Amino acid sequence: MDYFLDVVLPIPLERLFTYKITEQEAACIRPGMRVAVPFGKSKIYTALSHHIHTEAPEVYEAKEIYQILDENPLVTQHQLKHWQWMAQYYMCTLGEVVRSALPSAFLLESETLILSNPDANVNELELKDDEFLVYEALQHQSALRIGEISDIVDKKNVLARINGLVQKGIVSQKETLYEKYRPKLVRYVKLAPKFDDDDNLQVLLDNLGRAPKQSQVVLTLFQLRAKSKKPIPVSDLEKESKTSRAVIKSLIDKGVLEEYHIRTDRVQHGEASMESKDVELNVHQKTASLEIDQGFSQNKPVLLHGVTSSGKTEVYIKLIQKCLDEGRQALYLLPEIALTSQLINRLQTYFGHHVAVYHSKYSINERVEVWNNVLSCAEKAQIVIGARSAMFLPFSNLGLVVIDEEHESSFKQFDPAPRYHARDAAVVLANLHGAHTILGSATPSMESMENAKTGKYGYAVIDYRFGEVLMPEISLVDIKEASRKKRMKGHFSETLIDAIAEKLEEGEQVILFQNRRGFAPVVECTTCGHVAQCPNCDVSLTFHQQRNQLRCHYCGYHMALQQACLACGSPTLDKKGFGTEQVQEELGELFPQATVGRMDLDTTRGKFAYEKIISAFENQEMDILVGTQMVTKGLDFRNVGLVGIMNADSMLNFPDYRAHERSFQMLTQVAGRAGRTQKRGKVLIQTYNPYHQILQQVTTNDYEKMYQEQYYEREQFKYPPIVRIIKVTLKDKDFNKLNEASDWFASSLRNVLRHQVLGPEYPPIARIRKAYLKNILIKIPRDRSLSKTKNSIKRIEKSFNAISKYKSVRLVYNVDHI
Repeated sequence: MDYFLDVVLPIPLERLFTYKITEQEAACIRPGMRVAVPFGKSKIYTALSHHIHTEAPEVYEAKEIYQILDENPLVTQHQLKHWQWMAQYYMCTLGEVVRSALPSAFLLESETLILSNPDANVNELELKDDEFLVYEALQHQSALRIGEISDIVDKKNVLARINGLVQKGIVSQKETLYEKYRPKLVRYVKLAPKFDDDDNLQVLLDNLGRAPKQSQVVLTLFQLRAKSKKPIPVSDLEKESKTSRAVIKSLIDKGVLEEYHIRTDRVQHGEASMESKDVELNVHQKTASLEIDQGFSQNKPVLLHGVTSSGKTEVYIKLIQKCLDEGRQALYLLPEIALTSQLINRLQTYFGHHVAVYHSKYSINERVEVWNNVLSCAEKAQIVIGARSAMFLPFSNLGLVVIDEEHESSFKQFDPAPRYHARDAAVVLANLHGAHTILGSATPSMESMENAKTGKYGYAVIDYRFGEVLMPEISLVDIKEASRKKRMKGHFSETLIDAIAEKLEEGEQVILFQNRRGFAPVVECTTCGHVAQCPNCDVSLTFHQQRNQLRCHYCGYHMALQQACLACGSPTLDKKGFGTEQVQEELGELFPQATVGRMDLDTTRGKFAYEKIISAFENQEMDILVGTQMVTKGLDFRNVGLVGIMNADSMLNFPDYRAHERSFQMLTQVAGRAGRTQKRGKVLIQTYNPYHQILQQVTTNDYEKMYQEQYYEREQFKYPPIVRIIKVTLKDKDFNKLNEASDWFASSLRNVLRHQVLGPEYPPIARIRKAYLKNILIKIPRDRSLSKTKNSIKRIEKSFNAISKYKSVRLVYNVDHI
């Protein structure tokens, strides 16, 4: 009987691919194990085994697998189910989900090796110079990589040369897999066993009397052994004995010391301090806890609506403790990596080494170690904190999922596929595991609040700040009036300057929020009106003063700031608008004695950059912190007395149906960073339109009124949560072809789905990375089947792909577009 294996390849294929396996391989392969398989002409891919069967594929002849890579499954059954749901719901392929979910170190790729052919009859005079260099190198080495050949001939593209040698029979090609993950091994030393005998030890010490440094090393080793029974690393012995590695090596060479290696994790977290293990909840938190338990008892996810600084984290800690007591794992999802660095310290205080962290700033080796710890249910990975990618980890005993700041749009993945929403996908994940889910926010999203109001979610509320601290006093500053009366200093109103000066005098800190990085978004010539544009995208280039560059925030294109206009040659260049860099510079001029820090994408590129800025601000090394939306998300600074919002109108006037909801959330969240201790905080919002309804609702912290108004508007114009939305984006470099293709696709959708198709329409930025974009919005009423609508769209896509002239047009689906 022939056996066949269906595998998931980490490439965008609609179907599983089938390979032939032997009876022995069929006996040891299980779903979720990795297998190396040949695909295409010569490439080898790492695939995930899906299931074994005995039916041969009809359309193609099944190849044999290359090798089995795992002894045990790397991916659990729960994960495979969850990933299949994601692929189906978010209209992508299972291969794309696998590629996104697995750390890249697990997806081994093949590398082409060039080998010499010993049987070849070579006439060296007939070889070209480059070919001879490769041939000569292979006389001294058994195999060469493509990159090494490139270095030898000093050319980037060497495939033509290699193909020539292959055709002449001088060399052959071979594909080999290489492992990306390398475990970290730490060197340890111990005294050789023969010196356990007292007589031998005495002789050794007498002999070492003539070598004082070596003697010092041995004595230090005894002292370290007496202090602790743990193994002694070479680095510790070197430090404590105040000698060099060379001295220790000479003792190893003599056989006095023995070295050995222990495999260890790259990221280590501290122990819990036992005395602060218990969390005391106040009356409001206890009431919320009872409401949460009530929701959990009905097997519902629970929305915790707690004002900023109400102590939601303490409630989560209680729930996590309960989950650990039951012997289960907990997942704590956060929208921003910046938040993890602050929260790790808080959770470690209670749970110590049980806490693991997982996010994209970790190296591939560190991610592999966290993955393996979670898979083996290790003690050090009972609680996992991370951004949205942490949801893909191989939990086998998940008991609780905490989704903090659940309203955040950062939970939505935009590129590449799968374009999933981590909040919604995490609720499904918890459901598969039979785990409880809690979603927390001071400003819940419209969707979550509607789910709570309709009884789909449980609901718990905390209306008061922890320790009965007063909510901050929020004031609106009319900068239209101030500009007219010429009372602005740069982008600062007199009111804001006076408030900053007052807080600095009192020794308090200030946060200023400006949701645009760089120095100025537009550099314009005042003579001819020319604005420097990105050659690849339909946007102006943003000026970054620190690098003296004009940069595109969409494709990364950059150029040096020109001294004269590129169009007319005039030196009259004017910088319009302002970003965080300009705010920082103006503050330096207004308050020269203050230390000003900045937190945006430009200053947080390094692995520990978030941590450095946050801890510096916490330790009061900075007086003022200027930041983009990173500073709005749940950070807890105890000494902030004032929060200033530089310009609230840019968010309110954004062309998006969620602009008002997002503005309310962001302004309320950033206001919540002020006055988190006994003294009442102050918030100043600079605006050209102080009578705007959203700004009025922010000043009174009236979430309910904002929700009702927005819900009414969404009902009128049919937007979520009243309907579901799928956004279809068409991309192509040919402007006319894109217009034609998008019209065809939209009219086909209208024929099937009737009146719920909007577009095609250009987005505000209609060209990115040289490709033109057009959007089609599909609104699906709640009473219509979502899966049937998706199947209809997929059928139309098949007809679309069958039209040869539209072959180059790319279709991108964004389900639950936000």
